[in-house]
Amino acid sequence: MRIGRAWCWCGGLLSVALLSSGCGSLGHRDDDYAGLPRVKERQALVMSAMAQIGTPYVYGGSVPGQALDCSGLAQYAHSAVGVRIPRVSVEQQRAAIPVAARPPGPGDLVFFRIEPGQYHVGLMIDRDRFVHASTSQGQVRIAHLSSPYWQQRFRGAGTYLH
Repeated sequence: MRIGRAWCWCGGLLSVALLSSGCGSLGHRDDDYAGLPRVKERQALVMSAMAQIGTPYVYGGSVPGQALDCSGLAQYAHSAVGVRIPRVSVEQQRAAIPVAARPPGPGDLVFFRIEPGQYHVGLMIDRDRFVHASTSQGQVRIAHLSSPYWQQRFRGAGTYLH
């Protein structure tokens, strides 16, 4: 019981610190959001996804803090800001509004084809970093869109915040 209270207190303190310091604690710059619609929702979307860092990857997982897969993370983060999206990454891409006229930014989804029949989705934190449920690392973590691995597999970006 004491551990639970201590964890709750520490988690609450971390949340207050992150929220009170704005996006600077996440490495955001004001220009990351320049020209993007629904900035407050995008910030909340990014925060809800980032709060899941370290959550174990489980195929088909949709339980925040316990088990998530990539599309479960995207669906959870959107539901946290009141936006309903499909459950599967291929359907998430199909239903999203394509982001083609600008680079993907905070709150946008980025879609990848890992191998034939295997697709992946992440949520942009800023103009380069995205959060995703990694099968290879076994948990929700941050990756860089600019890395050769992700660039070779990139299929496009989309948004539900238009």
